Amino acid sequence: MSNPILDVRNATKRFGGLTAVNDVSFIVRRGELLGIAGPNGSGKSTLFNIVSRIPFGPTSGGIWFDGQQIDRMAPHKIAGMGLTRTFQKDVEFPDLTASETVGVAATYGKGLPRNELQGSVQQALDLVEFDPERRTMPTTELSVYQRKQLMIASALVMDPKVLMLDEPASGLTRPEISALEALLRKINATGITILLIEHVLSLLMAVSKRLIVLNQGALLSEGDPTEVMKDPAVVEAYLGTRAA
Repeated sequence: MSNPILDVRNATKRFGGLTAVNDVSFIVRRGELLGIAGPNGSGKSTLFNIVSRIPFGPTSGGIWFDGQQIDRMAPHKIAGMGLTRTFQKDVEFPDLTASETVGVAATYGKGLPRNELQGSVQQALDLVEFDPERRTMPTTELSVYQRKQLMIASALVMDPKVLMLDEPASGLTRPEISALEALLRKINATGITILLIEHVLSLLMAVSKRLIVLNQGALLSEGDPTEVMKDPAVVEAYLGTRAA
């Protein structure tokens, strides 16, 4: 097997007496779409935080990206290497258009020169199938799904090898979730590795090639999505009772 694109070893994050992520280890294969599930408060977003070092790194443990140890590296250098992420809350600039918003990521995240800026911005918006007629509209006039597209485009414009998405289906309708599913498959098919945190389990199960489940900061189960969700420990974590 080729070297993993991401290798997390014994990652732990403590806040005083609280352990938010507890000795978590896993690898992500190149080109994989890895799902990350778990109840609220299980440490999923904190795991993304310590991998990307936005806004903090791990208390202990090691993280390797594309063969380089990154757990003490500056966040902008990690992003520049090709590991980008989104957040649960959409980031928008009310006074900017959709294209200008993606341009901010291209300029300050990727450092693209002006002569390359517009081409890269439009390419990222094309990839997420963002309506060309709405690219000059202020972000405040966009729908929830369009803001999700914009958020993903802002990460894609940085030319990632690995894209980490934190609950992108939050607030979407069923038809929009179906559209997001198709979009995730399309992005993954370009060769971009995806880590997906999601509470919409139908989406997570549909697109994930492999699934890991966290509970109380620890890795609870890992493997084939269907088998993982049948794991009695996973059922208990979600429902509070063991499966019969």
